[in-house]
Amino acid sequence: MIREIVLDTETTGLDARNGDRVVEIGCVELINHIPTGKHFHQYLNPERPMPEEAYRIHGLSDEFLADKPKFDEVAENFSEFVGEACLIIHNAPFDMAFLNAEMEKTGRRQLQNDVIDTVQLARQVHPGARVSLDALCKHYGIDNSRRALHGALLDSEILAEVYLELIGGRQVALALSIDAERMAQPGEITNRHYPNRPQPLPPRLDERALEAHRAFIENLGEGALWQRYTGKTRDA
Repeated sequence: MIREIVLDTETTGLDARNGDRVVEIGCVELINHIPTGKHFHQYLNPERPMPEEAYRIHGLSDEFLADKPKFDEVAENFSEFVGEACLIIHNAPFDMAFLNAEMEKTGRRQLQNDVIDTVQLARQVHPGARVSLDALCKHYGIDNSRRALHGALLDSEILAEVYLELIGGRQVALALSIDAERMAQPGEITNRHYPNRPQPLPPRLDERALEAHRAFIENLGEGALWQRYTGKTRDA
């Protein structure tokens, strides 16, 4: 089982070393590259005023965040949700710097998880192309019309779709759904599930063996089940 957490944060600014803080965390769980519906989402009181430039990006005001918990109050729940999963983050160095700064403030160790930076991944998959989240949504036809302002949970949900496109995960999900359908309907075999071979397999039985089988079926009588497959009797 592959467990991954698609993660995004919103902050008061751009530099965790200069006193900027995390104000929102959004996480979406993937199992074997498929969203499970489980998520972690938390607004945070940054214990400092919100700069106007940051407010214009995410719309989180001092008034809105005033009664929200501090990071120390949610750090344990956050750590438990993330666990040892690989983290999927767009521009990972930014978010990881902020999260590790917050963890250190609470006296906890920094996150030790493996990390996949989807910015770097997108540059490998689409060299020379724009790799912002909006640009990737446009490239893959992913609806991001709800993204009037940045939001950590919404951006994580969108990034999960983008990530699956980048790794070909939708084809993986389709294959898994087909396997599930095969298990649900074991007697139904269609060309959609099992496409024709480019070159059919040669027959394993020669004419003499087939004739012997036909003679065997004749001796079973008209009520024999095999007669239904040879057309000698009709279903009731």
